[in-house]
Amino acid sequence: MSFGRTGIYLDHNATTPLKPEVKAAMVQAMDLVGNPSSVHAFGRSARRAVDEARAAVAALVGAKPAQVLFTGSGTEANNFALRGFPGRPVLTSAIEHESVLAACPDALRFGVIRDGIADLDQLDRRLAEGGPALVSLMLVNNETGVIQPVADAARIARAHGALIHCDAVQAAGRLPLSLPALGVDLMTLSAHKLGGPTGVGALILADGLEPEALIRGGGQERRKRAGTENLLGIVGFGAAARLALDEPAAEGMRAADLAALRDRLEREALAAVPQARVMGAGAGRVANTSCLMLPGLPGETQVMTLDLAGVAVSAGSACSSGKVKPSHVLAAMGEDERSAASTIRVSLGWTSDDEAVDRFLAAWTAMARRSMPANG
Repeated sequence: MSFGRTGIYLDHNATTPLKPEVKAAMVQAMDLVGNPSSVHAFGRSARRAVDEARAAVAALVGAKPAQVLFTGSGTEANNFALRGFPGRPVLTSAIEHESVLAACPDALRFGVIRDGIADLDQLDRRLAEGGPALVSLMLVNNETGVIQPVADAARIARAHGALIHCDAVQAAGRLPLSLPALGVDLMTLSAHKLGGPTGVGALILADGLEPEALIRGGGQERRKRAGTENLLGIVGFGAAARLALDEPAAEGMRAADLAALRDRLEREALAAVPQARVMGAGAGRVANTSCLMLPGLPGETQVMTLDLAGVAVSAGSACSSGKVKPSHVLAAMGEDERSAASTIRVSLGWTSDDEAVDRFLAAWTAMARRSMPANG
């Protein structure tokens, strides 16, 4: 279906539209007037709403409520995790989100193998070279949708006495999540990737783990992140988490539907334009994400052309929008600069259907065919 009145929205990895049930919960929370830190009845009502949301977010990842620290975004949670243990060197994969790479610009990197899967042998060697470190490996790549071997990486990290952080922002609501099953020490989530509001994220901590405080000045969030809680955002986060938890069968059906839509989109796009490629197609991916390379036509040009046709997609990460540079993810995967600069990301979600795929294919195919003579 089209989202809004005129356009087709296929940029769910940047942000997925607010789900109606989440909006209703947030509207209801607008009547809460107390500060969650106040001890009077108004404050206790607000605190109860925060606690209920915290429990829902914890349940989403198989954790306890006390392990959830709310933040202002996934980016903030990543910074919290990576800067919270100053005595440990940081080691990240080369395909992490910019918020991980920029949080520790001097961190060591380990690369990827075929189709953008983390090179765990290289990780093992890197960890053997130094003292106890902090490893960061995302669960799902935001550009390609490739699922990373986080549980295996966690076992390697543990063998070397390292902590491991997992940016699970693109996995929440798309894959089953379990902090204990993955074996990670820290996990990042963001509400607006699973139908919740923007402006709220969470860092999930393993029992007994105490990173340095991110913001000082009050007792909120176990004295780790001072400041009055974003009550409406947290309530919305809780509502989105409950939706993902309460309807597992429906979510599974939706994942299958999205995979069918994504596979049709890729199959018909490659049939129409054989020169195109799907990045990461040989690896396990989440059902909603396709990274399409169209030789010789810059991703930014593709995004603008599709936008004029009423179809919204991204060129790489939305957090890097406005920067004319090739994807560091595709560069790490061995793609040359020309190919890396000629990709777009199409990401489906709860508003997507056959009409959306049809509209995309019509606009993308027409654009591609116009560009082919000039590209040879």
